[in-house]
Amino acid sequence: MIENIKYFWIALLLLIVSSAITVQFPHAVPFGETIMTALHFPPQPMNGLQYVGITSLILFIVSLFFLTRSLERYHKRAVFLWILVTIYVPALVVNSYQETFATGIYAVSYDRDSSICEFEMIGESNMDGECELVFENKSEEDVQFTVTFYDKHQYDDELLVLSLMNDKTPFVMSLQGKETKTVKLRKKIDVSDRENHVDWASTSSVHIIMKSDEKLRKL
Repeated sequence: MIENIKYFWIALLLLIVSSAITVQFPHAVPFGETIMTALHFPPQPMNGLQYVGITSLILFIVSLFFLTRSLERYHKRAVFLWILVTIYVPALVVNSYQETFATGIYAVSYDRDSSICEFEMIGESNMDGECELVFENKSEEDVQFTVTFYDKHQYDDELLVLSLMNDKTPFVMSLQGKETKTVKLRKKIDVSDRENHVDWASTSSVHIIMKSDEKLRKL
């Protein structure tokens, strides 16, 4: 089936790199963006181009080229399998890592899409903020960490919402081994010193920062 083993290994290497740079771990952004940020290179320039996504796509297309050249037959089946690997394997690798080798907050999975925050004014200067966050500790050991919130802006004129929950002290969380937990947080927020703020808001895309000692994850 494999006619050119050298081409096949090149295709496999390119596929691994293409998939690895798109893995969203340990932060919510792709691993490739984490590397670029550490190197002080902007992953998303002013023109809006997604360097990591474009690089991943190019590497994947080149890997398909070498894959089809390495096989004697079954080209369509191999391409289909290649696509399935790209879609499903990265998430499976992260999940397996969290269940086996990861410790502390790196073993905690945060379900951002199932989490929600709601804000409502209760008077002229106070706002009631309430959040429900969904966590899963995939390790056998108990984990304790703090949580703060941050707003992911798309426009400069957007009003701060989630970061209003960061009043004075962070929230302290604890999860037992193998525990899945929906944590309910509530805070009375003084907005009297803010010129502009929302009167009511609800968001189902809750961005948080988990921190334990020197470890930090931005999710």
